[in-house]
Parts: sequence; C-alpha cells; structure tokens
Amino acid sequence: MTSIPRTHLTVAAVIERHNRFLLVEERVSGRNVINQPAGHVETGEPLLDAVVREVREETAWDFSPVAIIGVYLWEHPVSCERFLRVVFGGSCSNHDATQPLDDGILRALWMSKDDLLARGDDVRSPMVMRAIDDYEAGTRYPVTMFQHIELADLVEHAQIVG
Repeated sequence: MTSIPRTHLTVAAVIERHNRFLLVEERVSGRNVINQPAGHVETGEPLLDAVVREVREETAWDFSPVAIIGVYLWEHPVSCERFLRVVFGGSCSNHDATQPLDDGILRALWMSKDDLLARGDDVRSPMVMRAIDDYEAGTRYPVTMFQHIELADLVEHAQIVG
C-alpha cells in the first residue's frame, strides 16, 4: 500500500513597506533561514485568524490582511512532506518591541527583494520568492474567497454524510 504524503495547511504574509518586506530569520534543522511570517493553521482556526496570529507571534506586529496573493502547493524534496500555503497581503502596525518572538524565530527584519535574492540558499522554500514575485506582479484575490465552515453550520443544514 502506498502511503499518502502528509499535507500541512499553512499561512504566510507578504508585508511591504518602503520597498522592503517584513521577513523572519528562523532556525530550522540546524540552519538559519529566511521566511515570511508563516505557520501552521490550528485545528478549527479560520485562515484569517491564523495569519494574524502567526504574524503577531513571529514579528510582534499587528497584521491587517487585505488580499490573498496566492495559494501554493510545494513538496519538500527530501522529506516529501507537502505544504499548502495560503499567502495574504496586507499591512502591519502597532509593533511591540518588548514582545518575545515565537520559538525558533531569531529576529524579524525588513529586507529588499535584492537583499533576499542575495541570501539565495538561505531562503526557506521556493514559496517565499514566488509569493513576493506574485505580489509585485499585482496578483490579488479577495480574502473572502476562502470560507471557514463551522461544524454547527453543517449540522444546521444537515450536510454531514457518513
């Protein structure tokens, strides 16, 4: 029997200010890598809530999502784990310099695209640059294109089968 690779549902944020992007430097598998503020969606958590939470935990900024930049599916070439990443674009405000950052996050930093390209192999996955490229190309989808359906909604409409 062939095993189905695990797919992780994640969110990320593209936040640009003065031609610089809000990114994080994090420690992963013994390496320092650059990533967008990103993370796993918790069980039952709406995507918008997840991206706001992840940006706060990893950068100490409040994030206001205004658009979806893209939805990306990537398979890690070594572990074969799959990542379905929904990337939101928006702005941030209310930085709290006293807030400790999430475990594994070394620092939040603002980098130009050229600075990021110069880090090459330090970028965590191809999804990071692809999302920035799509953002710069003007790709925007409404945040309402994803709907979080609660179990109570399904029960109310008798749509549960099995």
